[in-house]
Amino acid sequence: MIRAAAQKLIIDELGYSRRQRSLVVSGCRQSAACVQHPQRGTAASGNAPPIFDTSIEYVPEDLLIGEVAFVLKATDLDGDTLSYSISGADAFYFNVNQSTGVVTLRNLLDRESQARLTLTVTVSDGINDATSRKLTVIVEDRNDNAPVFKGLPYETSVPENMMAGSIIYTISATDADTGNAAKVSYSILEVIPDNAKNFWLFYILPNGSVVLNGSLDYATNTFYQLKILAQDGGGPLYGVTVFQNSTTYFSITVIDLPNLNPRFLNEPYSGSVSENSPLGVSVLTVTATDRDTGVNDEIFYSITNASVPFAINMTTGIITVSGWLDREQLPSEEMLLEVLAREKNLDIHGSVANATTMVTILVVDVNDNKPEFYQCSLPSCNFTKSQNNFTGSIIEHSSSKVPVSNLSIVARDPDKGINSTFELYLQGGSASAFSVSPTTIVGTGEVQILVQNPSEVDYEISHVMVVQLIANDTGNPANCCSVATVTVNLIDTNDHFPEFPQSVYVLSVMENSPAGTIIAPNITAYDPDSGAYGQITYQLLPDTILTTFTVNATSGAVLVSPGASLDRETRSIYYANIQAKDGGDMMNTALLEIYVLDENDNAPIVTGSYFISVEEGQNVSMEVKAIDNDEPNTPNSELGFRILPGLFSDNFTINETTGQMHSKGPLDREALDDKDGQLVVTVEVYDHGVPPLSTQVNVTITVADINDNTPVFLEQSYEFSIFESSSDSFVGTVVATDADKTEINFRISFRLQSGSGSSNFLIRSHQLGTGNYSGQLSVDPDTTMDYDTLQQKSFYLTVVAENTATDIARNASVPVVVHVLDVNDEPPSIVPTSQTVTVRENGTQQGLVYTVSASDPDTNHSLVIEELQVTCLNGSQSAGNVCWDWFVLLPNGSLLVNSSEIDFEQCDMVKLTLRAEDLYTEKGDRYSKNGTLTINIEDINDNAPVFLPISETFVVVPDVSTVGLQVATVRATDEDSGSGGEIAFSIFKVVFMEENGNNRTLENLFKVVTTVEQKIYVGSIQVASNLDSSLKGKYEVTVNAQDRTAPQNTAQTVLTIFTVDQSYRIRLQFSVPVEEVQRNLEDIKATLTIATKATVYVVAISNPDNSRAARAQVKSVMDAYFVYSNGTALDINQLSQLIQSDSQVLLKLVDMGLAIIGSGEVTETNKETQLIGIIAGLAAFLVLFILIMTLVLVLTTRSYKRKLNAMKALKAATTLSPTVAQQGAGIPGTNQYNAEGANPMLNLPMDLSHDLGFHEDTSSLASINSLDENKVDSPKDNNPKAKPHKSHPMDPTEDKVLVAALDAKEPTKMAYINNTFSTTDL
Repeated sequence: MIRAAAQKLIIDELGYSRRQRSLVVSGCRQSAACVQHPQRGTAASGNAPPIFDTSIEYVPEDLLIGEVAFVLKATDLDGDTLSYSISGADAFYFNVNQSTGVVTLRNLLDRESQARLTLTVTVSDGINDATSRKLTVIVEDRNDNAPVFKGLPYETSVPENMMAGSIIYTISATDADTGNAAKVSYSILEVIPDNAKNFWLFYILPNGSVVLNGSLDYATNTFYQLKILAQDGGGPLYGVTVFQNSTTYFSITVIDLPNLNPRFLNEPYSGSVSENSPLGVSVLTVTATDRDTGVNDEIFYSITNASVPFAINMTTGIITVSGWLDREQLPSEEMLLEVLAREKNLDIHGSVANATTMVTILVVDVNDNKPEFYQCSLPSCNFTKSQNNFTGSIIEHSSSKVPVSNLSIVARDPDKGINSTFELYLQGGSASAFSVSPTTIVGTGEVQILVQNPSEVDYEISHVMVVQLIANDTGNPANCCSVATVTVNLIDTNDHFPEFPQSVYVLSVMENSPAGTIIAPNITAYDPDSGAYGQITYQLLPDTILTTFTVNATSGAVLVSPGASLDRETRSIYYANIQAKDGGDMMNTALLEIYVLDENDNAPIVTGSYFISVEEGQNVSMEVKAIDNDEPNTPNSELGFRILPGLFSDNFTINETTGQMHSKGPLDREALDDKDGQLVVTVEVYDHGVPPLSTQVNVTITVADINDNTPVFLEQSYEFSIFESSSDSFVGTVVATDADKTEINFRISFRLQSGSGSSNFLIRSHQLGTGNYSGQLSVDPDTTMDYDTLQQKSFYLTVVAENTATDIARNASVPVVVHVLDVNDEPPSIVPTSQTVTVRENGTQQGLVYTVSASDPDTNHSLVIEELQVTCLNGSQSAGNVCWDWFVLLPNGSLLVNSSEIDFEQCDMVKLTLRAEDLYTEKGDRYSKNGTLTINIEDINDNAPVFLPISETFVVVPDVSTVGLQVATVRATDEDSGSGGEIAFSIFKVVFMEENGNNRTLENLFKVVTTVEQKIYVGSIQVASNLDSSLKGKYEVTVNAQDRTAPQNTAQTVLTIFTVDQSYRIRLQFSVPVEEVQRNLEDIKATLTIATKATVYVVAISNPDNSRAARAQVKSVMDAYFVYSNGTALDINQLSQLIQSDSQVLLKLVDMGLAIIGSGEVTETNKETQLIGIIAGLAAFLVLFILIMTLVLVLTTRSYKRKLNAMKALKAATTLSPTVAQQGAGIPGTNQYNAEGANPMLNLPMDLSHDLGFHEDTSSLASINSLDENKVDSPKDNNPKAKPHKSHPMDPTEDKVLVAALDAKEPTKMAYINNTFSTTDL
């Protein structure tokens, strides 16, 4: 638009120039004499001056110095030789050939700086006066400017769920050229990171808007940087079409949003806790984290299982015991909890983000239960109710170990493992007759009461026997035992029982005897009882013996039972009771000892295994051992030994009786074809029974190899390379072999020989084949190979291959070199982290002002400095974004001044948050920690002091104004800092404005003292010399404010100080001495101030100096002024009126001795006469008031006339607003105002809206506002005799007031006129 306006202006001027030229030409056509028109000067007689042919020229801005810009052409009708010249401010750019008029370029042009030049061109023919005119030179545009980006830096933050197609940011660049060269197009050159993958993630519109073309994911990338190209539309430059472009970077920060569920760490979770643990005991801690790392929402935990004795801390995830834990009452000792972790805030879908995990808690058993007894049988017990009383029965005199019948006792301890172990024993009077089986139970077991002493089990002694069954948990002393009472009922028998002749019968039977074999033909007993009680029947006890032996119930013959299998080697003796039972069921028993006789039915058994190892070259000596389970010391168990024929049978001998075996000579390992070096000899062991039985055994002899070979490496040396900090610790492999035959001798182990750097590596051996081993060299996982911190970049190691099969180790070694290769894995750093530079304000510094330094310890790096944030500060407060475009930080760290509008007063410090990026980073963080570049803006003195507005009026009373008295103040500020913001005040000029209009300049009357109050400079205007109290008028004081730094700036203000002259000096006479007046001075001044509302300036207190005062008993006088803040003062009459109008003030002043105000008659001033005078005055006032009231009643008719006058006054007054009328300032030194209606006595505006002439309150209203005597004409009458200051403008509301006044029948209030106090200004 600016260029278009400039072009339009040039075209208009050109048109004007052409119109002027056409007028001249037209005039010339009318008259030949016009050629000699005097506009070019006086022509020589008969010779015409030359005329320029053009008034405008066009010059390209890319014109080079010395090239022709244009040619000045002028026409001379006489053909005279012409001489050309140029002048003017813009002639700086050109040179002109005086004779040819060819204008060449002297200094380069720049259309963007100055698009139009104005030259004064002059041509002379050497005869006439030189002809001059203005020549406009238009500088034509060329494409010499690249687009300039606005509003740098470009950076924004976007949420990761931004929709594709959304506009992220709008880039703006402008080109100072015109036409196509000013049209800017945009493109994206590069996207960082991963340009190949992310290049199409964004695109840019023609208007510079960057648009999202895909989806963002904070978990994938948190930051993008776009390289933006701005290119113009091209244009001519130096004769060819060129395209200018600029690039910048646009930073996009992806904002993480809550769209992922939390995740538990370190799964699975398991823990244990002892039962009976107190409430609140910690079991374990679960931890979950928000996978939205940029959000990192708070996680809350809960247990979803119902009714579990555990609780979880909502915020810490600590699982604690919340209920009583009794392992025995739990369904399972392993409890499975489901723990829910949820995020505090809803995710972007409005749902609760959560995750669950399973926690296994093992409740560990504590020995807290004692064993209990239950009446049941395993395995059908339900253990619901324990039992303490049991009853059984047994036949009297039952044999030892016979259990009490009809007892079903189960003992149980619900604890686990060793905690459930308990012992059983009996107590009580009958305890010696019985025993308990078993004596120890782990967990649960059936309990039997067995007969221990049959003789005590006697029905005739006791029918019932009682024992206490004790279950004792020795591991739980506090709650150890349970006691059950077992009642045993004895079963009675006959008084006589059968008796065997002997108590023990020793019998024998051959093993393997068939069923029915008679062992003893008859074993009989005798019973003295007769009849049925004497009839004896026999049976074998216990019942379990019946499977092997049986007895004839009548004869007592003992036989082998059907199906019995007698094996002496399994059981060689049987014990049984043969019971004789009479008809009365009386019984007796005898013990049967039945021996099973041996038969040669067992082959020898070789004991042990025979695997012998010997070193080659040694003899073998060993013994083969065997046993025979047949009866010892019989041929059936007598053994013999022999070697069976075989491959190696000829190499060994064996003693046939002892089994001692020997080799016939030394053994040779290398002679054996077996890969393990083994040989096998078969030995047969036989007995001497009939028929003989035998067993064979293999004797395996392993010939041990002798370590007589040294390991050999396959290579003479090894060399490997690794990358620093690689996740793969593997370095390389070395290989060695050993020629020995056995693994113990050919096994090779590798180690690193102690030396420089060997502690950084480990080597492990792996077998590749027989005698072939590899050593895998790796970096110690506890060692970090950091190329940047390593002192040595290569390690020279020695690997040793060891064979330690013998005391003398056979070793070999090989040199190994490991080279550490650098990886770009170190982040760059801003060095130092905080950097500072100072730049002067107002563009006094341009271009490069500082270079940010950064470093990277990697050998291969490419650093780019990025600007992350710009902070504008003014003092310690933020200055907004005022400084954002002041500086440009280039990727190479160069800081350029980008603005001439740097202003210290707006922002005195710019903080750039920076970071360095290593573009070649391969691993780790590519960015440095953030650094800070502090740009301190240096203030220059570019602001003048500024005076603050003055609202008060300054008044000086010369009589009381001593030297040094402050009479006025000024205040000023300066936005500059330091000495440039310090202000010094001075008096520039003092002019006294007299009332008659005369002015005169005075010197040395005032001085100014400068102080500082909270950064505001205060100038105290003080009296410098005595002031003339006779002068009437005001002082105009011009005050200078100047700062202290070059170039110094100055400001001025003019103060008006009103002076109060001697005519307002009032003398107060007192009837008390000077000392008393001085003592009461403050009370006197306070009382006078209450009455007058004015400031009291006391000039002097002295003794009276005339005899008249002495006669009136005047003892002291006080000279004073009564001055208001607007410069007005009271005279004697006004002061008297005010004092007399307030009786309280008057009484107080009289009480303090006031006698006379000003000059007047002196009266007796004792208190009695004073009181009489006051009473008389009040009485006179009352009489006067009654007279006035009577007069008002008589003159009622005059009120109507006054109302009519009020209407007329209203008509005139409506032309002037009362707010305007009452705003005039007082005329200093007088009691007059430049507008009527103000009351200087109270310094308050008067309300004239109710002033209709019949309720005046003061004499001033009577004299000015009375509508009886004063006529107010409308301004349109233009009466020259009218006094403008007498007009009384009224408020618009007076219409309503006037109507109300006209409707009234009589006035509401009478006025009292005091002719002695009637100044026109009150």
